[in-house]
Amino acid sequence: MDTSRRDFTELTMISKTKWNEKELMYFQHALSQLLPYVNSEGLTILHEINKEMHNRKDQPSSPPLTTSTITD
Repeated sequence: MDTSRRDFTELTMISKTKWNEKELMYFQHALSQLLPYVNSEGLTILHEINKEMHNRKDQPSSPPLTTSTITD
């Protein structure tokens, strides 16, 4: 088991700027798939994730976010 993987509870307690690329991509995908069922808090988290992904994409110093399929 990969013990370096952080769960959603831990991640929600820290700034999205401290999430790594895989975490952003995974939870953006998961929340997007569950969108019809999430409450307003979940929708806010999804908006924050999307904003952080957009901010990183616009920063020339950071590597671009990829849109590969998540298999984990």
